[in-house]
Amino acid sequence: MKRYFIQKQLQQIHVTEWGDPAKPVIFCLHGLGSTGLSFIEIANDLKEDYRIISIDAPGHGKTAPFERGENYEMNNMAEWLNEVIELLEIDSFYFLSHSWGSFVALFYAADYPEKIMELMLIDGGYQGKRHSLQTVEEEVAYYEKDFEQTWETWEDFLTLVKSETLNWSSLKMVAAQDLSLYQDHQYYWHARGETAAHIIRAMHKDEAEDIYHKLDKPVLLLRASLPENLAETRRKTADTFKVQARGEVKCIPGTTHLLHWDRPEMVVREIRQRWK
Repeated sequence: MKRYFIQKQLQQIHVTEWGDPAKPVIFCLHGLGSTGLSFIEIANDLKEDYRIISIDAPGHGKTAPFERGENYEMNNMAEWLNEVIELLEIDSFYFLSHSWGSFVALFYAADYPEKIMELMLIDGGYQGKRHSLQTVEEEVAYYEKDFEQTWETWEDFLTLVKSETLNWSSLKMVAAQDLSLYQDHQYYWHARGETAAHIIRAMHKDEAEDIYHKLDKPVLLLRASLPENLAETRRKTADTFKVQARGEVKCIPGTTHLLHWDRPEMVVREIRQRWK
């Protein structure tokens, strides 16, 4: 694993990379509140056969946030992402994404289909905000509060991170260390409430369902099965995705929204079977 920065005008973008530069590229984009190390277990299993490139999105990890909230809107994110991919000199790639990253991936695929071979969405890209029971301001207020939490000890912060996945490992510990900031004798989320608020507003403004018909690359959605009280809503929105995006959907038993942390071996298996 190697980690480095690339420069896009005045912005430094943090990149994590595994594998052989001569192998096919898997480009990874994490969800809201995560970092490029979100895919560490998957990359560790696949590094002999692929070149895996994973970035810290703006406002996450070691990549600074955008100065303007409008830059998080989906079409602007797709344009920004294309410039990053050009800086990395990637001509074609498989796209692996989680949660919010999957919404961005779909907008990118609609605008720049020539660069993508196939997409795999990990429990993201299909939960449109028009189906939400919260207003945009209610959801923004929730995420602003959530991302501004503090903890007095690393152990307290780590307990929260561990509670969000059904499995733990030494590699997840490495990823967890990427998620916190230590300042004034307290631990903070690396992503701040302002960043989360901009992203939530962008997701309410730009609906992925409206661009499903533009997708012309093979796309697989791996969706979570837990908690059970969300099962019916997930099934309905996944069915819409399946029809309108002409995608394939697989429900992975015994997985939460952090599906790739709960069952990384399932994601690896799908990649090995499909992306040869």
